[in-house]
Amino acid sequence: MRSKPLLRVRKTGALLVAAMIAFVSAVPIAGARWELTPILLIPAAVFVWAWRAGTDVYADELRVKALIGSTRVPWPRIAELAPDPRGQVSALLDNGHVIRLTGVTTDNLPRVLAAGKQELSRPE
Repeated sequence: MRSKPLLRVRKTGALLVAAMIAFVSAVPIAGARWELTPILLIPAAVFVWAWRAGTDVYADELRVKALIGSTRVPWPRIAELAPDPRGQVSALLDNGHVIRLTGVTTDNLPRVLAAGKQELSRPE
């Protein structure tokens, strides 16, 4: 069993609230006809995704979680952490692949690096 992560970075809680509101709002529609009950799966899936998706920081690796599955990235394999124009951060790996770090933004990147005991270096 893996130890608890040093830091859990998740998307905003507003997504959870929005998914709950969408689910409650869809109940009358789904209750009108039984053929419409699958419509409840959409807000339920969004709720589960918002609850689960994120990046867990460990001393030796990052674990990026999605709705289904997760990706483990050891710190030594990360060549660079780079933000995009929207402020979301991606990891450039030593093999050239890029993995978007769910929930990690330029605002919380210093906390992620500090939790993983990684140095922050800025390009010239």
